[in-house]
Amino acid sequence: MRVKTLVKIGDFGEPLQSMVDREFHCLSPAEAFADTMAAGRVEGILTRSNCKISPDLLDRFPALRIIATSGVGYDGIPVRDAAARGIVVTNTPGVLDNAVCELGMALLLGLLRDIPHGDRFVRNGDWTNASFPLTTNLHGMRVGIVGLGRIGEGMARRLEPFGVKIAYTSRAARAVSYEYFDSPLTLARQSDALILCCAGGEETHHLVDERVLDALSGGWLINIARGSVVDEAALCRALRSGSLRGAALDVFEEEPLSASPLRSLPNVVLSPHRASATLQTRSAMLRMALDNLHAVLAGGTPLSIVKL
Repeated sequence: MRVKTLVKIGDFGEPLQSMVDREFHCLSPAEAFADTMAAGRVEGILTRSNCKISPDLLDRFPALRIIATSGVGYDGIPVRDAAARGIVVTNTPGVLDNAVCELGMALLLGLLRDIPHGDRFVRNGDWTNASFPLTTNLHGMRVGIVGLGRIGEGMARRLEPFGVKIAYTSRAARAVSYEYFDSPLTLARQSDALILCCAGGEETHHLVDERVLDALSGGWLINIARGSVVDEAALCRALRSGSLRGAALDVFEEEPLSASPLRSLPNVVLSPHRASATLQTRSAMLRMALDNLHAVLAGGTPLSIVKL
């Protein structure tokens, strides 16, 4: 059954948009606002996790029943406001874990072995005149993981064969063999590299602040969580001063990254928020989001509901 009262927020691109169009007729918010009758019939919103939805938007669609994000993060969705209105919020956990962990490992290794600079070194012809500077082994490092959920555990499993010592911090200790620390600060003091895998939102806003970065002095930071988790101004200061040896970032406080000092710092590897950006993963994410929409709009139970 085609639903003509679905609002889509965010760009999916081809061939993903064709998947949506085969099952739903989507309106943009502007198109829905321009037609009072259409706005009154909107029952679902399909969005992406890098989009923001204001609480005011919920009031524009009185028949809204579900907000389905094609992504695991939901910090851009006013979940509490939605719950107060009886609106279900769903995400797509599980299906993107492998892709995120793969990019996390690529960023870590790319940073330690300075792969981006090595590529330019060869392309620019510098290799004919000089030797490339020595880089850093992953083997033997103390690696701290902030957030031992599905992605954090996936990173830990991938790190084990490299011969590293793994520790973690999370909301509570887990039944795992890795050493547990009660805060990012205490974990950073005992880590050579800190990998951020925690959720975004108010609870983790600037969780990695100046104190944590100071505790990681001489170390490396990898962020595959959310840009809001890191105090970016403090991070830039630490990178400029050399107290932090380097950082690899897939996410930023403001996206897309524009006039940021991060763009000119030589000890940073930058990625355009693409941890889940493979065709296979994005297709699986969208499939789950569409299935959540179908389930709720048919009066059923969604596959994956976001709980307060």
